[in-house]
Amino acid sequence: MFNHDFNSIIVELRQHGNPANLAGMAKYGINTENTLGVSMPALRALAKRIGSNHQLALQLWSSGIHEARILAGLIADPAQAEQKIIMQWAADLNSWDVCDQTCMNFFSKTANARKLAAKLAAQDHEFVKRAGFTTMSVLAVHDKNAPDSLFENFLRIIECASCDGRNFVKKAVNWALRNIGKRSMTLHAKALLTAEKLAISSDKSARWIGKDAVRELRNPKIIERIKTK
Repeated sequence: MFNHDFNSIIVELRQHGNPANLAGMAKYGINTENTLGVSMPALRALAKRIGSNHQLALQLWSSGIHEARILAGLIADPAQAEQKIIMQWAADLNSWDVCDQTCMNFFSKTANARKLAAKLAAQDHEFVKRAGFTTMSVLAVHDKNAPDSLFENFLRIIECASCDGRNFVKKAVNWALRNIGKRSMTLHAKALLTAEKLAISSDKSARWIGKDAVRELRNPKIIERIKTK
């Protein structure tokens, strides 16, 4: 029988760890502090065996171990999410991979994810801010019932944040802009307009965000894909 207790899971994580992976992770900008070198397929397989377990998720996050935090996001129950815990987890983020996985698997699935995205995007901490725009990106793809007005508001937030030159912020801002533009033809037009405006900005980061988004949103294959949605 599979043991779900915290100590057993930590032992298993350490067994799956491979210190040889750390150099490759660092090469891609991943913070390797308190990192074991466990692969994502191994983490997903472990999460599948555990299933939803919110209390265990809280324990795993508190351990401070890199992969334990990714696993926590995979097994946390969005229905049991408390604002205080969400904001604490966001404040603890110190690596883009933990940030993105937590947003995709947990933050974006909580009841107040739409408001949460805007709230996190307004923060100054690099990875908290990234979490806001990553959550926007995920909602643009997966929140099928969200009104266009939500994403139009996100576009205004994106424009305001476009001058933040920090690498992990600007990449998430760009990601959010591109995903919103691919949600529907109506939003495509509005996102492209925003991207074109940023592309001629005097700010270097805004120009990069805008030009990259324009290139993707003008792609005929992308446009055709949006039309068939």
